Amino acid sequence: MRKLLPTMLATVAAAALLASAAAAQDDIRIVVVSHGQASDPFWSVVKNGVDEAQRDMGVTVEYQAPDTFDMVRMAQMIDAAVASDPDGLVVSIPDADALGGSISNAVELGIPVISMNSGADVAGDLGILVHVGQTEYEAGLGGGQRMKDAGITNAVCVNHEVGNVSLDLRCDGFAQGLGGTSEVLAVSLDPTEIRNSVVAYLSEHPDVNGILTLGPATAGPVLAALEEQDRLEDMTFGTFDLSTEVLEALAAGRMAFAIDQQQYLQGYLPIVLLTQYAKYGVMPASTIMTGPGFVTPENAQQVIELSGKGYR
Repeated sequence: MRKLLPTMLATVAAAALLASAAAAQDDIRIVVVSHGQASDPFWSVVKNGVDEAQRDMGVTVEYQAPDTFDMVRMAQMIDAAVASDPDGLVVSIPDADALGGSISNAVELGIPVISMNSGADVAGDLGILVHVGQTEYEAGLGGGQRMKDAGITNAVCVNHEVGNVSLDLRCDGFAQGLGGTSEVLAVSLDPTEIRNSVVAYLSEHPDVNGILTLGPATAGPVLAALEEQDRLEDMTFGTFDLSTEVLEALAAGRMAFAIDQQQYLQGYLPIVLLTQYAKYGVMPASTIMTGPGFVTPENAQQVIELSGKGYR
C-alpha cells in the first residue's frame, strides 16, 4: 500500500475533524416560538436573523408562531416544543401570566431557554438564561422625551395589542417621557379599522399634536389617516420599528422618528448563544440590549438599503 505523505495525513485528519464537528452541530436542534408571524414586516426581519444564524451555526431551527395574537395557542406551541426535547428554546413573552407556566416547565426539565423581543421584565423570575431585546418602558420613555423636546403636549399612543405587556409598557413609558397629556387608542390590526379609528379620534380630539404607533403594521394606516385629515404638516408622528413604508416616510420628512430595536439581532443572537451553550456550556448574563436606537429623516436613507435586504 502506498504511504500517505505527512501533509496528506494532516489534510485527511483535518477534514475528518471538520466533518465530525459539522455532524455534531447538525444534531443540535433549537425551537423558536414567537407571538409574531413571519409574514409581518417586523417579524420577517426576526425570522431572517433566525434563518441566517441557522446557516452560520450549521444547526436545525424550527420557527413557530400562532396565526393571530393568541396566547392559548402560543402556550400550546411551547408545550409541544418542550415535549419534543430540543437542545434549546427561544420564546417571546408578551404575556407572562399566560405563558409563564409553559416556560417554567421547560426550565424545570433542563431545556435551556432564551427570551427575545418581549419579556425582559420577567425573564429572570422564569429562570430564563438571558434576554435579547430592548426594555420596552425605557424605549417608550425615549420616544416621549423626543416629542416633549419637539414641543408636543397632547399625544395619543395607538396600541394594536392592548394586553400585550410589552406594548402596554411602551405606551406607559411614552406618557411618562412626554409629561403632558397622553391617551391610549386601542385598535386591531385591520388597516381599515385603524385608519377609521384614528380619523374619528382626531376629529374628537383636535388638540392632539403627537401620535406614536407601536409597529409598522399600524404606522401605514395612521399615515393614511393623517393624509386624509390633512394633518401631516401639524402632527409629530413617530413609531416603533421599521419597514420599507416607514423608512420612505422618514426619508420624505412625513414622520419624525422610528424607534429601532434591531430585531434582526433578536432572531440571530439567541441561535448563536444556544449553539455555543450546547457545545461549550457558555452563556452571557442578564439582558443583551439590541435597542432602542432612533431612525430620523436625517439618517433614514442610510438604513433603506439594509432594510431592502431584510436586515433592518
